[in-house]
Amino acid sequence: MSAVDGKSSKLSGKNFTFIMGGAIVIVAGLLIVYLMFYTSPEYNMESVKIIAITENGCIAETMDGYSVNIGNCDGNPGQYVDALVDQKVKARTAAMNP
Repeated sequence: MSAVDGKSSKLSGKNFTFIMGGAIVIVAGLLIVYLMFYTSPEYNMESVKIIAITENGCIAETMDGYSVNIGNCDGNPGQYVDALVDQKVKARTAAMNP
């Protein structure tokens, strides 16, 4: 007599498939939540000083010293304008440059 049961392992194969499918769905759901809430921009209106105008938009400096791209603008270097600034970019910049 063998110590291993002679039954087919079809049931364990199905269980494994469902477990792996469930794990993939959970990981995909967590990735979507991460992309939607962590990386989505959070804009605030700030007064910024234009420091350069490039083909990619205007580069401006916020009052707390961060350089940001504010897109197309109607101004010259040295002028102050009100622009939408992504606060999460500033937070990431602060974390990278202590």
